[in-house]
Amino acid sequence: MSELPIKKTDSVFDELQSMQDRIMKRAYEIFDLNGNFGSDLDNWLQAERELIRKPAIELSEKDNYFNVEVEMPGVNPKDIVIEVTPDELLVKAEMRDEKKEQRDKVYTRELKTGSLFRAVVFPKKIDPDKVKAEFKNGLLKISASVAPEKEAKKVNIHAA
Repeated sequence: MSELPIKKTDSVFDELQSMQDRIMKRAYEIFDLNGNFGSDLDNWLQAERELIRKPAIELSEKDNYFNVEVEMPGVNPKDIVIEVTPDELLVKAEMRDEKKEQRDKVYTRELKTGSLFRAVVFPKKIDPDKVKAEFKNGLLKISASVAPEKEAKKVNIHAA
């Protein structure tokens, strides 16, 4: 099992915006090729399918820790990037197709290259300094400590 680095960041918004921009650009290219008016959603969904894979996850909580499991078969651990804020987790990786010399006819090929991209919003705040990630056999396991809830402060009013 290999431990992975965690990047603490202020916001994952820029990364989400960048991915949305890539999808929008590809959706326009699809529209430009097909010229189908009224197919905006279909073009968008096709662009999403072409550009990103959204890996399956499980998010659970036990003993003041969130545990996130992300299925990432075929991914090299050094290609995984994990970013975390007190509210969110972003996992991304690039899948590369290692070209092998083909001597046989290929009848079906479903192995994909491209981006794996998954954002998770935690139901409670976490402590970004207490996040750990391990990767083994295509399964990324992340544990994040739930941040202690801050109690409301009582403000005393002084009469003048």
